[in-house]
Amino acid sequence: MRIELTDKPDSHDEAFVIAQTRAFNAAFTRDDVRPLCVFIRDGKERIVGGLTAKTYWEYLEIQFLWVDESHRAIGLASDLMATAEKEAAKRGCKHVFLDTLSFQAPGFYERLGYSEFGRLEGFSGRHDRHFLHKSLEQLADVQR
Repeated sequence: MRIELTDKPDSHDEAFVIAQTRAFNAAFTRDDVRPLCVFIRDGKERIVGGLTAKTYWEYLEIQFLWVDESHRAIGLASDLMATAEKEAAKRGCKHVFLDTLSFQAPGFYERLGYSEFGRLEGFSGRHDRHFLHKSLEQLADVQR
């Protein structure tokens, strides 16, 4: 046996390890991973804001949230989040989680009702990574 270290893995090798991990997890969970994306387009169909996420195991995981600089501070990010949360509740999600860096938007998420459950310090030597959670139980009750 030998250990191989690479920053250019063969795509088949990487896919194999991911597939094996998912096969193991399948014994404990159900396979209900679904993408959830929300986009805001201008009159010329250009994306001026967007959110990428996944729903699985009764959770919504927000991965990326972005609004074009010229369209910030008018509520678009809140609209993106609310749309994703409502759809997640329709899908049966009871919780949402995400992470954000200290120079991004921890205060924004807290204003939307998110609570910090963890923090790692020292990213790039000076930034903190905030881990946040929110219950979707109230939204789920409205969806029923």
